Amino acid sequence: MDLGINNKTALVFGAGSGLGQAMAIALAKEGAKIALAGRNMAKLEDTAKMIQAMGGKSICISWDLAKLEAIDGNFCQIEKELGPVDILVNNTGGPPPTPAANQATALWVEKFQEMVLSVIAITDRAIGGMKERQWGRIITSTSSGAITPIPNLAISNTLRASLHAWSKTLSRELAPFGITANVIVPGRIATDRIKFLDSARAERENKSLAEIELDSLKTIPMGRMGRPEEYGQVAAFLASEAASYITGSVIRVDGGNIPNI
Repeated sequence: MDLGINNKTALVFGAGSGLGQAMAIALAKEGAKIALAGRNMAKLEDTAKMIQAMGGKSICISWDLAKLEAIDGNFCQIEKELGPVDILVNNTGGPPPTPAANQATALWVEKFQEMVLSVIAITDRAIGGMKERQWGRIITSTSSGAITPIPNLAISNTLRASLHAWSKTLSRELAPFGITANVIVPGRIATDRIKFLDSARAERENKSLAEIELDSLKTIPMGRMGRPEEYGQVAAFLASEAASYITGSVIRVDGGNIPNI
């Protein structure tokens, strides 16, 4: 199936590992040119090598989401080297595990800027050109905690949920311009982030990591964790011409794990 994104330019955040890397590779396989963004250049370069081995084209950009002043310069670099951004994949790192009560205001402000305000500002920079071309895809990767709050992940639950409301509102504003805006929600996908959270839970509950992993698998109807490439393929589809009538949606890639409707 031709997804119709050959030679489109995609900007993918967190592209050095995990879900971001999987989404970048899936888009590259469909012929998109990829701007790989993140803070760890060594990891970004690893992803770039994978894309190069497939015959794809990419560039690596050191991008700290906390620095809003860097947005325009980074976009100018992408536009110069690859062309204007057609596909934007918002994918931020997760905050530390915390309860909801008694967190420092400064921590909330810091994570809001990194995880929400940066996403909004970056998207605002991208949509002007998308409107001119009457085509664009905005894909925001969040967390199942935005739908069913996860214990001890209060900051993540709260900030990810705000991105759901923003994306839905934005989708209605951009629909007349041929631009879609959708959210992808991962369940338990086999990434380093999941291993980190499982390890933190094991320490908190005085259990072994194996016990925590087994308990978690019992909650997944498919009986296994997802593979990053399965997640990436959903992002590639949402970026495609075939998905041109899907907007304002929240797509779960969770093996049936999220319990509520």
